[in-house]
Amino acid sequence: MIFSRLSFLNAAAGLALLLAGDAAIRGVHAHGGHGGGEQVPEGEFRVTPVITIEGHGGMETNLDGKPEHYAIDGQFGYVFEWGLPNNGVFAIEGSIGPSAVYGEAEHFYGVVHAHGSGEHDDHGDHGDHDDHGDEDHDAHGDHGHDDHGDEDHDDHADHEDHDDHGAHEDHAHGSGAPFKRTDVRGYLAARYQPNEKWAFQVAWMPYYVTGEGEEFGEGLKNEVGVNVTYAFGDGDVNFALGDGLEDVIDGVFISVENRTGWESDGTYIGNYTDLWPGFGFNVDLLNVTLSAGPRFYSPGSYSGLSSRTDWGGELELEYPITGTIALFAHWEPVYSSEDWGSEGGKGWNHHIGTGVTFSF
Repeated sequence: MIFSRLSFLNAAAGLALLLAGDAAIRGVHAHGGHGGGEQVPEGEFRVTPVITIEGHGGMETNLDGKPEHYAIDGQFGYVFEWGLPNNGVFAIEGSIGPSAVYGEAEHFYGVVHAHGSGEHDDHGDHGDHDDHGDEDHDAHGDHGHDDHGDEDHDDHADHEDHDDHGAHEDHAHGSGAPFKRTDVRGYLAARYQPNEKWAFQVAWMPYYVTGEGEEFGEGLKNEVGVNVTYAFGDGDVNFALGDGLEDVIDGVFISVENRTGWESDGTYIGNYTDLWPGFGFNVDLLNVTLSAGPRFYSPGSYSGLSSRTDWGGELELEYPITGTIALFAHWEPVYSSEDWGSEGGKGWNHHIGTGVTFSF
């Protein structure tokens, strides 16, 4: 095990049940608003050390047994920024740290049990069953969003109540979320904002499973995300300062994000694309970002499942305590309209929580 069970993380087990998100360095802010920090002047370079303490959890109420996963993450990293003309910026962000896992570890959106041939004869044909997923996410999944993200939603059904699933009793989800182990999470991203309208980002989110207890075993999970965001205004909307409905367009944006995931044994899980319009604004110091739209999900061939369209959204909040300390929170609900037969699937899953970021 790369990281031992850190005593302060174990002491915070109760807090993990309330926290959620993507433990990557994430800017939970109104799109187009420069992330709430001071803009780097053209031609200048800035390095910012960052520590993020964040828990994350997923509640899959659409699955049999209503499985849940939780973790507390401590991320330590740097943000490197170069100021560009037209108030633009190029940034490289990287972080790494331990993830104390409770219940199941976070999986890529849409993962299902990889039933081997002959293990579940009554499940022989999965072509008629859709699965659901982060994030991550999270999803958020970070969260996206983050980290939206991100990445963040499990699709393991509860097999405790099915006699034909005896081989998977170790994956039962109805027994709560005890501490399991400490994994390692990383994040590396390049972001290019040529001006206040456009933002492009490519991110790699590795996750190392340090021991037994997961369906796909010990090893390195990988997730890759590509995001393009267009802001219709400058993001400077603050209802506490007198802005009204005529200023709303300044906070409106549209985001297109694709995420692709591989499990620790190299299994290709699939990919999804979010086409989500959104609205970001401030109420005094509190920053709020709302987004929602379709999620086009294509599972890997291992699952035997077909592509589908889900619907989701995300609420992100950020509140600066000082110039270097910020609290953040997010909630990402996703709805699947597909019925997966004996494993359930039609309904909602949620990724919720909060955390704190320190910059130096």
